[in-house]
Amino acid sequence: MTETKKSNLTVVAGILLCLLIGAAMAIAGSDGGLIVGNIPLFALCAMVGFVLHWLIFVPSYFAQTEHYFDLTGALSFIGAILLANWSALATLGASSLRANILSFMVLAWALRLGVFLFLRVKRSGEDRRFREIKTRFLRFLFTWTLGGLWVLLTAAAALAAITSGRHIPMGLGAYIGGALWLAGFLFESIADRQKSAFKAKHENKDRFIDTGLWAISRHPNYFGEICLWLGVAIVAAPALQGWQILTLISPLFVIFLLCRVSGIPLLEARAQERWGDDPDYQRYVKTTPVLIPGIRTPRLSAE
Repeated sequence: MTETKKSNLTVVAGILLCLLIGAAMAIAGSDGGLIVGNIPLFALCAMVGFVLHWLIFVPSYFAQTEHYFDLTGALSFIGAILLANWSALATLGASSLRANILSFMVLAWALRLGVFLFLRVKRSGEDRRFREIKTRFLRFLFTWTLGGLWVLLTAAAALAAITSGRHIPMGLGAYIGGALWLAGFLFESIADRQKSAFKAKHENKDRFIDTGLWAISRHPNYFGEICLWLGVAIVAAPALQGWQILTLISPLFVIFLLCRVSGIPLLEARAQERWGDDPDYQRYVKTTPVLIPGIRTPRLSAE
């Protein structure tokens, strides 16, 4: 068997694994939840991300562009949450305060980040992660399928709580979760804005940012992202029942993805390659926490 065939088989196996994980999460999140047309509402919402990613994959492959990948992710979150909220409202005749708050949390995050990432890739002209991937059909399809799974696993706790149909009164924990979400949302938004403003200045070309929130964390946007999804999970938790508890993997998945897979390790390696010989950058690495302000976590970095 040639290396190409082996590679293709591996990619196909990866796609099937994504679908199996998605199916397992759909089953768990549907436990005790609302039913619409004999189909669990959570399962319908779980399909949104996959379907949208596959639909946009087709023209994206033929156009050899990744410009709409992040935007598709944002639209998938928005579509899944709106479907969950409106269907729950139509089924129950009323929506709970918890469901409305969770819907707002996810929608606000998706709208802001989706627009930000879309405009960023339009300005830069490309996302370097896709240079080779987009030229190979199966690998590109796998990436878009992975995008659908990312939407499901990230939003699972919120979707399960919205579609559970349980109207649990808001307690102190929910307000703590809401405050954590707000802090994370602001932290991420401000960090993204500061970096965009920094890179927009001609004198900062080929320089690394070490000002604003970036002076207290090398990845403050990721810190905010983790905080806001932890907040979502805290708000959602009381409304979950049975196997739906497994959807609380959402913030853990976000942490794993950002700290071990495509987030910090990739960016740290890229920064080390670019500025590794710069004494100022080495000083920055030694004095600035990689993620949590005030806490050194060297195992997350490429030091």
